[in-house]
This record gives sequence, C-alpha cells and structure tokens, in this order.
Amino acid sequence: RLNMMSADEAREAFLQCCHSSRWAIRMETLRPFASLDELEAAADRIWDNLSEPDWLEAFRGHPKIGDVDQLRQKFAATAAMCENEQAGARSASEAVLRRLKEGNDQYQGQNGFIFIVCATGKSAGEMLALLEERLKNNRRGELAN
Repeated sequence: RLNMMSADEAREAFLQCCHSSRWAIRMETLRPFASLDELEAAADRIWDNLSEPDWLEAFRGHPKIGDVDQLRQKFAATAAMCENEQAGARSASEAVLRRLKEGNDQYQGQNGFIFIVCATGKSAGEMLALLEERLKNNRRGELAN
C-alpha cells in the first residue's frame, strides 16, 4: 500500500511511525519496497545513519509511558495503535504509575529526552523495571540504545 501512495501521503504515513522528518523523506524516496523485510532493513539503515538532532526530533514525537492524555492529543490518527501500546500502563496501580512518572521525569532531566521503550505487551511493572535499569545508563548510551 505504501508503494501506491503519493510522495506526500507516504511521508505522512512514515511520520506516523517515526517522527523524524529526514527519516520519513528518505524512506519515501526508497520506494517501492519489494517486501516487508526490505522496508524494515531500509528503516534500520536510515535510522542508524541519522544524526542526533534527527533522533531527538523522532523522540519528541513519542508520548511519555503512561501519559494517555498526551497519546490522545499527539496521535489522534493512530489512537488504536497507541492505545494498545500503552495498555499495560493504563491498568497499573497508582503507586506504579507515580513511580513511572517520577522515573520518566528523572530520565528526561538526565538525558534531555523522554524514556522510550516498545511498550506493546509489557505491564507497567515491566516498563518500570526497564526504566529503572536504563536510568543507570549515560546519555550517550541511551542515544545508542
């Protein structure tokens, strides 16, 4: 389907996946993709060759884990996908959510960007454990992560 879209439509679709404009433009120019494997390989290759400002632009497109209101505002067009990704945080206890927020704030203060993790299928407790583990990393390590 991406191969059939106009250039503008494809860039918009890619931006829904990754909020780096440079990444989306490069992905759009590589079309058509013969397979999902080819698309994924291109996505990884382009991401690995972006610069820090591009990565930070992409990070700004992500909601904080557990911030369902921010999810609704930023991703109205992809609400179902994001709602599923954040399902573990929505069903968490108040104490775990509070610790997630505190950890997110600490992480952002330490690194200059929010904590990002593939949340799909993870409970809030699992996300909290990952956050607490990654708080031990320095900014450089987190950018590489």
